[in-house]
Amino acid sequence: MGATAGAVWGRAEQQDFRSRVRGTLLGVAVGDAFGAPVDGLDLDGIREEHGAEGLTDLAPAYGRRGAVTHLTQLSLFSVDGLIRAQVRRDTGAWHPPTDLHRAYRRWAATQRDWGPDLRRKDDGWLAHEEWLYVRRDAPKSLLLGLGDETMGTPEAPKNPGERGAEAAARSAPFGLLVGWEPQLVAQLAVECAAQTHGHPTGYLAAGAYAVIVHGLARGESLDAAVQRALALLTARPGHPPVTEALQHALGAVRQGLPTPARVTELMGEGTAEGLVAASVYCALVGEDVRHGLRLAVNHDGPSAATGALTGGLLGALHGETALPPAWLAELEGRATLLELADDFAMEMTQGPALHGPAGSSPAWLTRYPRA
Repeated sequence: MGATAGAVWGRAEQQDFRSRVRGTLLGVAVGDAFGAPVDGLDLDGIREEHGAEGLTDLAPAYGRRGAVTHLTQLSLFSVDGLIRAQVRRDTGAWHPPTDLHRAYRRWAATQRDWGPDLRRKDDGWLAHEEWLYVRRDAPKSLLLGLGDETMGTPEAPKNPGERGAEAAARSAPFGLLVGWEPQLVAQLAVECAAQTHGHPTGYLAAGAYAVIVHGLARGESLDAAVQRALALLTARPGHPPVTEALQHALGAVRQGLPTPARVTELMGEGTAEGLVAASVYCALVGEDVRHGLRLAVNHDGPSAATGALTGGLLGALHGETALPPAWLAELEGRATLLELADDFAMEMTQGPALHGPAGSSPAWLTRYPRA
């Protein structure tokens, strides 16, 4: 797996890119935190608990407002793995799926350890963040898929029957590789998804979602980004459920005012392709970010995953300043999210100044060890 040569970055381009990186990661987390309190409830249950309009503001989950789930946790480790892949490239080693698998294994350690083990110097800074050592209802597919050192691949995937949306929901960071060609972004997302979600709809939905975020991060419209994803998917075996779900989402935009029933219908059985399609629909028809996220969590399906997927799209499309500031103020882990987003943007735009044959920043290699 390789990448294209990076773009030439002027100041304005760097600032726009950083805003979209921040927007994407914060958007995933805000959507996740917004949906978490009603995850597992149907629309009647949501309305019974929060009123006729459903959930309209952050509500308590896991003992606080603004709490995130395993979906945000894993998205953070996706970013960490991507930065580590770039840093390790100096050594001549270049296989990003392996670096991502190592990052996800570091996340898996947070689900079984009491707290950071400072003796593990190769962990880097993210795995030393104490707030990440909380268990937020991660499904067995994630814990089993990352439970040993064997890495799943599309040819020999972990959990070959798993069609859930968790792999797609951690794939937004792959779309932020704006210097890569879309087909390489799709391939990386697919290979990393197969580490936990081995059914073709599970990993192809992740690939499609990453390509859509990639188009948005490059400044394309959402419709154009979806069309690109559709074109790339048609060459892959097992694509029809995913392409048909996305086409259904595009068609639903022209079918009148958005309703919870339409979002629920797009989700189908609540598997990855349906949730990605529903998130595309919510991002397309939402009047603004808040409205799009309200559509994404008030329905009969999984609210946290759809909120996270929709938030990632809206954040990549509009940048960080479009996100609801009152929600960001209460968001769990916001400082970590921003620090990691800025590190990612700096690595992607100025990596050679941080590490390379001519010299490396010791602080950067402490944060993102080559090992």
